Amino acid sequence: MTGSFRVGVVGAGYVGLATGACLAHIGHKVACVDRDEERVRGLVSGVMPFYEPGLEELISRGLRGGRLSFAGLAGLGGLVAEADVIFIAVDTPQGEDGSADLSSVTAVAGEIGRALAEPEARARERPLIVANKSTVPVGGGDYLSVSIREGAGGGGGGGFLVVSNPEFLREGSAIYDSLFPDRIVVGSDSRQALDAMRALYEPVIEQSFPTELDPRPKVAVPFVTTDLVSAEMIKYAANAFLATKVSFINEVANLCELTGADVLEVGYGIGLDERIGPRFLNAGVGWGGSCLPKDIAALRAVAGEHETPLLDATVAVNERQRERVILKLEQALHSLRGKRVALLGLSFKPNTDDLREAASLEIASALDSLGASAVGYDPVAGKAAAKRLPSLEVVFDPYEALAGAHAAVVVTEWEEMRGLDLGRAAALMQEPRALVDGRNAIDPAAALGAGLLYRGFGRG
Repeated sequence: MTGSFRVGVVGAGYVGLATGACLAHIGHKVACVDRDEERVRGLVSGVMPFYEPGLEELISRGLRGGRLSFAGLAGLGGLVAEADVIFIAVDTPQGEDGSADLSSVTAVAGEIGRALAEPEARARERPLIVANKSTVPVGGGDYLSVSIREGAGGGGGGGFLVVSNPEFLREGSAIYDSLFPDRIVVGSDSRQALDAMRALYEPVIEQSFPTELDPRPKVAVPFVTTDLVSAEMIKYAANAFLATKVSFINEVANLCELTGADVLEVGYGIGLDERIGPRFLNAGVGWGGSCLPKDIAALRAVAGEHETPLLDATVAVNERQRERVILKLEQALHSLRGKRVALLGLSFKPNTDDLREAASLEIASALDSLGASAVGYDPVAGKAAAKRLPSLEVVFDPYEALAGAHAAVVVTEWEEMRGLDLGRAAALMQEPRALVDGRNAIDPAAALGAGLLYRGFGRG
């Protein structure tokens, strides 16, 4: 199978939209379906359901070129009959015990099975490849096959092939990560399915699609083929390692504060070791978002009665980092009661409006419980934060947030925060004009020179 593929994507969230838009961009004909009819209508009209740099332009280009379309879930039956590959990219939210909720994946798999049993699908010349991008428990690929067969009434055994194709997208750079990935991982027991997926991704693997996004020399992207279970474990293990790396440098940062060392210098020095690398060595308030917390919780749930002391410690260190923000504020202000604290940045990371597991919400709740008033600013996530946390006053200018504040916390390292006019900030604030730099994004000397009481993480 070569050339342009007919692709279906079930789920119009972060992963589904980035996957669909990028596959259309490299030349395939893609149809995305979603159960949220309002979201579908918005996408057809060019309205994005969330903020992600570059996504709106890529979707608009795909719609104009006729390579990308959107429809409700009722369109799934037609996709099953006509598509070469269908990606499942629906949400698997975290349950109370930390395990992934597979109800949406199961529902989609059952619908695919029922469609495969219809005469139109039975007339297919080759098996439908069902590629799972939803993060499922290790062993979920087999579960997917069972759900499809059950949907088909026990039949449809030869009508489909299941592969695991985990995503490694970072919110805020999902388009870049889709087109210029570190690797593509595909797991399957079928050589036919693996070969088809390689052909689907060939323009990305060979970096042969036209682009002005990346000026680097084009280097072939590693295409990793393995079994279903190993592919699923690669996804979990990768995120668990990244979270552990962040927690490790935060532990080091705490030691730096005791010894007078500077964690930025330490991180740079150890990051030059090619066995360690420089990425994810940024100390601060810790990791959040939907992927790292959920995947670690799911991996611990998979372990069951088996101990996971390293993962347990990774989570514990991360939770303590949010508490350390409050501790630093209390040290600077002595008492938080009656004090006004500005939170600069509310989303869990820059270039996204995602508030899932965001440190800002935990910090704001803690401030409220201690009698302080919190005012927040974020370039894109302000309105959503106000809905999530009524006690948080949200403004739409960073200097308005700083006006009258006794302290400020840099929670999200937007470029706007890095470029703050520190003198103006100090002039607007009340004594003691404390600045807790939760991302080590501000130059300590510049902050102190402007009259701010600077407190970073591990800055000596």
